[in-house]
Amino acid sequence: MTSIADRSTPKSGYQVVGSRPIRHDGVDKVTGRARYGADVRLPGVLHGKILRSPHGHARIVSIDVSKALALPEVKAVVTSADVPIVKDTLIDFGETMGNARLLAENCLARDKALYRGHAVAAVAAANPHVAEEALALIEVEYEPLPVVLNALDAMREDAPLLHEAMTTRSIAERWTRGDDTGVHSNVASRLRFSRGDLDEGFAAADVVVEREFTTSTVHQGYIEPHTSTASWAPDGHVTIWTSTQGAFGIRGQAAAILGVPEGRVTVIPMEIGGGFGAKTYVHVDPVAALLSRASGQPVQVTMSRTEVFEASGPTSATTIRARIGATNEGVITAAQLWMAYEAGAFPGSPVGAGAMTALAPYDIEHLLVDGYDVVVNKPKVGAYRAPGSPQAAFAVESVIDEIAEAIGMERMEFRLRNATREGDRMPSGMAFPSIGCVEVEEAIVNHPHYSAPIEGPNRGRGVAMGFWFNGGNQSSATVAVNADGTIALVTGSVDIGGMRAALAMQAAETLGLRAEDVQPSVGDTDSVGWTGVTGGSRTAFSTGIAVITAAEDVKLQMTQRAAILLEAEPDDVTFADGAFSAGGGKSISWKEVAGQQLRTGGPISASASSNPTRVGPAFAGNIVDVEVDPETGKVDILRFTVIQDAGTAIHPSYVEGQMQGGAVQGIGWALNEEYVWREDGSMANASFLDYRMPTSLDLPMIDTQIVEVPNPGHPYGIRGVGEVPIVPPMAAIANAVHDATGVRMTHLPMSPANVLEALGAVPPEG
Repeated sequence: MTSIADRSTPKSGYQVVGSRPIRHDGVDKVTGRARYGADVRLPGVLHGKILRSPHGHARIVSIDVSKALALPEVKAVVTSADVPIVKDTLIDFGETMGNARLLAENCLARDKALYRGHAVAAVAAANPHVAEEALALIEVEYEPLPVVLNALDAMREDAPLLHEAMTTRSIAERWTRGDDTGVHSNVASRLRFSRGDLDEGFAAADVVVEREFTTSTVHQGYIEPHTSTASWAPDGHVTIWTSTQGAFGIRGQAAAILGVPEGRVTVIPMEIGGGFGAKTYVHVDPVAALLSRASGQPVQVTMSRTEVFEASGPTSATTIRARIGATNEGVITAAQLWMAYEAGAFPGSPVGAGAMTALAPYDIEHLLVDGYDVVVNKPKVGAYRAPGSPQAAFAVESVIDEIAEAIGMERMEFRLRNATREGDRMPSGMAFPSIGCVEVEEAIVNHPHYSAPIEGPNRGRGVAMGFWFNGGNQSSATVAVNADGTIALVTGSVDIGGMRAALAMQAAETLGLRAEDVQPSVGDTDSVGWTGVTGGSRTAFSTGIAVITAAEDVKLQMTQRAAILLEAEPDDVTFADGAFSAGGGKSISWKEVAGQQLRTGGPISASASSNPTRVGPAFAGNIVDVEVDPETGKVDILRFTVIQDAGTAIHPSYVEGQMQGGAVQGIGWALNEEYVWREDGSMANASFLDYRMPTSLDLPMIDTQIVEVPNPGHPYGIRGVGEVPIVPPMAAIANAVHDATGVRMTHLPMSPANVLEALGAVPPEG
């Protein structure tokens, strides 16, 4: 933990980086002055409500909105008929690519409702209660169809098809041509990573472990529901105020769905009450805009909590078959993974990321990874913190532990013997740059938690490793010098987890200023250059590079202005400790130069963009102690330690917060969280009362240790930190449960009922 005394202590060699200043937006957040999506109040704003399908799968025969339109105070009703026919174009919205037509059909169903909660129509009224009443007056005739709720059932040849025209091909070609066999399928795409000779690798193994693992649909659990306010002006310009992780991604998606040029859409990102990857796709933004166009007034649409669960983007349920072989000397000889990820009703599961990360902590000569993206009658999945990787790590790290036990080797010794290093190849074939896998594993072994005694019955300890490749992508920033010497910093990156502070600190370090001398703000899509989503663990890294580049330009301009005031040549002027100096002992402060901008040539500012390619991948590991109640199956977390390579921790408190937050979400995913589905495709626990997330009463203090292996692709060595801490917890907890009980859990969540069932399957001793 951090005391007040060490807040101002930077890392060796830096003035700001590594210190712990108070976050710039902290006062606004704790006093309630920060404005979130639902705080937007425009003159004449209408309330939008959405009619959603009561069926898990149904053909829409007809929609009659006449009675709703006749209701007093109802200003507009829209359906998919009001959406322009969108071409099968791809949109880059920061973290992944999206098919515009499918995004549009997810916002308003066209021919079929593909999941319970799928939007079918929307109403705008002056009063929210009238809008609700109007929804009940919309008459929809449905033809119910068979429901398919898991990937294995959806992959059967006789499974009901969600999309009759879909075949198993790349996303660009899927809807225009058949696959090699011309067979239509619920398998939207497949991928394969392969190297070496799998038969040779398994033949060399003394021990081969093969298991099947399944995980359930889980939600990110953000506090703030999706909310959007749209105003369609008479001149055709659309302005959207929304809760999002990436304003430019929302602009691109909304423009394509609405059939207007991107330049006619302005997206203003509000403060965000949590996202964890889920607030990157449009859900209600285009609907609010269509209602605004139809009514001629601004419209605000806010999801209820039930709508968030039933109609936003949770993460994939999965089925993963893992087969790994090793010698008695502890060398992994071969690994094979078969991975089926549910995409929800529309293609786009994170199976690719799962396939790329699952085996990454290990140097394996022979491997084969097959991944399948499968559509089912559930809401379209969204990103969730290292999307796809936690499920994969649950499978692989469980088998790794089992192999170590089988060959009689200590579990971390086995991991270290096979640990991946710089120059080794990822499963995708790319070579690793400088990485900290070994350093993280050595830190686990040397941590006091790892060797501490475990006292009491039914207690066990588990470990696991996790990997996330981290993102790069484009970012933009503008730095301007104020007359008092402070800095105005504008970026396009939405603030999640202290991003304003992390970026301001990089600007301050570059300019030789204090963190509080930089005033960071988040611009809308008209005020700053294109910037990718705040996600993928890319923002402090990539936007940071844009900030540093712009700050270096400003420093050069300030040096030139100082030369004028010092009557010296620019090459003879140096800057250190907040002052410019020239020969003869002449000097002038940064603040004095800033105050003379108009006299020396005018305002000083610079803009820069980044598109870095030397991304720093990240590794994390967990040590966890559990106690399992044999009578109830309840698993209690006794102690939890997160160890993670951050490259360079710009603001260690925020890095620790990300590590702890990822661990807590992983604990919930491991032990309790799941969508409970009825046979008709409805969700039985669509509320925070019934969807069981951990509270402070369920958790110990989460200990953290930051490992720093600087990333050479960033001036200050940053690696993204937000995603990888959620990767290892589920596997670490499963390994701890096995250590405590002898039972190998292969399904998530490890809820009391599931654990008790597994304990009952263990033969009695003797």
